[in-house]
Amino acid sequence: MTLPEVLRGPLTLPVVASPMFIASGPELVTAQCKAGVIGAFPALNARPASLVREWLTQISQTLTEHTAQHPDRPAAPFAVNQIVHRSNNRLDEDMQAVVDHQVPIVITSLGAREDVNEAVHSYGGIVLHDVINDRFARKAIEKGADGLIAVAAGAGGHAGTLSPFALVREIRQWFDGPVMLSGAIAHGASVLAAQVAGADFAYVGSAFLSTHEANVVEGYKEMIVSSAASDIVYSNLFTGVHGNYLRGSIEAAGLDPQDLPDSDPSAMDFGTGDGTGEAKAWRDIWGSGQGVGAIERRQSVAELVETLREQYQSALTTPVWTGRERASVSAGA
Repeated sequence: MTLPEVLRGPLTLPVVASPMFIASGPELVTAQCKAGVIGAFPALNARPASLVREWLTQISQTLTEHTAQHPDRPAAPFAVNQIVHRSNNRLDEDMQAVVDHQVPIVITSLGAREDVNEAVHSYGGIVLHDVINDRFARKAIEKGADGLIAVAAGAGGHAGTLSPFALVREIRQWFDGPVMLSGAIAHGASVLAAQVAGADFAYVGSAFLSTHEANVVEGYKEMIVSSAASDIVYSNLFTGVHGNYLRGSIEAAGLDPQDLPDSDPSAMDFGTGDGTGEAKAWRDIWGSGQGVGAIERRQSVAELVETLREQYQSALTTPVWTGRERASVSAGA
């Protein structure tokens, strides 16, 4: 299957930047798109709801101006994430803003609805849906999604538990449309690995949390750089949905990362989740994926994308096995 036109444009890297609560706003999104990767933000980040329209106007105008000034380096398209869950009482209002501004890509999470997909299709946009297993993937396509975001083990924020190799392979057995792979991707070689595994794009989030343009506090950025995979804690306490969080932020909130109670999934709360009575998800309890060990310094979005590009190109041109390894395998055979 050929990729939709909006995904075929010139990109610096085959990367979609995942929409991150609080962190992703107009500054981060426009920097990502200018750098040549698809930027995205959750509609719920814009508060009050009326701010969504202002953000969409700002992002669209900024990217249009950039492309006019740099026709040799046009801006990548952007996406808006919608939480399609009954707890989101803003969905209809936010979707109307999306339709009015004809947002090229909509990312849906925590629920697949035909009417949402049809609204995006009405003006020629496409819908990519977050899934953590093959069953949810099939439901999403049945209800009209155009592509899938395979959220595998190790992804930041709300994440699944399946190996990326297992999840992508199951999806590719029946679906030949656009697939993005999410899960601990913070290095250019990992972007290439996602493609080799069967995805069209890598879905990258945590690496952008350390950038200058991310709308998070300085302590969060510093903790991203100083943390490793062993510092990631998987829990559903903070929003009702299992996700990955930085151990240091949990400890700073006065909680024991080794002894977190389970939350009631029916009490989902996205963006202001309050599982402790005081510490709130995303604001105080900081999400992150297991790929943080690859993030060595703070830099701008443009610098990060260039670093990823160099790593990607190096991986493309470096033999997978050295001569010594080939010899060892041959001898073992």
